[in-house]
Amino acid sequence: MPKSKSSATLVWFRRDLRAFDHAALHHALQAGGPVYCAFVFDAPILAGLPRDDRRVAFIHASLVELAAELAQLNGHLLVRHGDAREVIPALAAELDAGTVFVNEDYDPAAIARDEAVAAALAAAGRSLQAYKDQVILAKSEVLSQAGKPLTVFTPYKNAWLKKLNLDPALAAPLHVEPHAAAFAPGRSTLPSLAQLGFAEVDLAAVGVTPGMTGGAAAFEAFVPKLAPYGTARDFPAVQGTSQLSLHLRFGTVSIRHLVRTVRELAERGQAGDGGAVWLAELVWREFYQQILFHFPYVVQSAFKPVYDRIEWETGAEADALFAAWCEGRTGYPLVDAAMLQLNRTGFMHNRLRMVTASFLVKDLGIDWRRGEAYFALKLNDYELASNNGGWQWAASSGCDAQPFFRIFNPVTQSQKFDPDGAFIKAFLPQLARLSAQEIHAPWLLAPGRTPGYPAPVVLHDVARQRTLARYAVVKK
Repeated sequence: MPKSKSSATLVWFRRDLRAFDHAALHHALQAGGPVYCAFVFDAPILAGLPRDDRRVAFIHASLVELAAELAQLNGHLLVRHGDAREVIPALAAELDAGTVFVNEDYDPAAIARDEAVAAALAAAGRSLQAYKDQVILAKSEVLSQAGKPLTVFTPYKNAWLKKLNLDPALAAPLHVEPHAAAFAPGRSTLPSLAQLGFAEVDLAAVGVTPGMTGGAAAFEAFVPKLAPYGTARDFPAVQGTSQLSLHLRFGTVSIRHLVRTVRELAERGQAGDGGAVWLAELVWREFYQQILFHFPYVVQSAFKPVYDRIEWETGAEADALFAAWCEGRTGYPLVDAAMLQLNRTGFMHNRLRMVTASFLVKDLGIDWRRGEAYFALKLNDYELASNNGGWQWAASSGCDAQPFFRIFNPVTQSQKFDPDGAFIKAFLPQLARLSAQEIHAPWLLAPGRTPGYPAPVVLHDVARQRTLARYAVVKK
């Protein structure tokens, strides 16, 4: 591939909005200067989002902090709005940058975008140089002994952990400061949210602190909770999770830093049993990333093709049930409280993601793809690989998914994981006066006890039998 004679380089930030332990930035600075930095609000992606999308506000606020951090290092950030396939080659030409440095993205649409950018750069005598950054082990780094992708989690995790112990990238952060002299001088440019066509959003009101500051604060707050994480993570009324998924999604934290720190804590005996459990959750994230990379058809289809033969509920009645699920009107308090939390804050606890997904697919008989698309619209931390993997797990159509006959009972899940109803009451105040024994199945109470709260849209025991019959057809 021919390269420009120019020594200037351009670092294209995407889902890696930090200046710390940043692979592409580190390598660009090591190559010498001048080094320019840019971010593109990609118009094709923004076009399908609501004008008050929290994620756009999170990105914008994170870019403000990133620009300030780069300024401290004598660099600057150029922010553009347009189709990245056109903007990046044009910007590289404007800056006479011979190489564009990026961190890899494994989503099929991102891969296609990067291929288009690489082709446009190559046509102009420039190149695209990509590095691993959003995961510890990527693409085909974890394979079976036969050289095939692993599609069962436990063997993948075991192989991942063995590889982890050999990874020199975890030894120390990829430093930026020693090479800061390579930054090109200049001033940052950042359009306002209004100029991008989006509204200001009060992120603090939904408990979100953007940027590197927010990511560091979330991790610092989580470290003391690491030891009991294995148990605490299942209870939505308890602040037992890391709250880092949003920061991992947009790269305001370094996955290497997180794993490095947990290993150090474990070596000092300070991680408890929860350290290994949390590390396994990070491995699940990478498991789904490599599944998406090797089997991109999962974006539209079941990982196990036989499950595409399922006949889901359709028509006006199914649409009404789907609307009730979306709006938190199913009559099952834990499901409704979870959906209201999602709609109001953009966050949903992982236990509740499993419960609500199971309810949509196996109580209401609605195609998992409809739920996946709704979560994609609402979740602050939406990530294609994890969202798709989680929904296919719940629908039993994915790799290493729960068996089709495993159907969460929304009442027993509520009794087990929100025993006092604290989480339910936070989002359903009309049930606040019910006791811990009453709140999980309020339809069993005398009329008038729960004014304004709906009766169940389905009976779980009846729905369960319908689901077993629905899945039995494809298992023959």
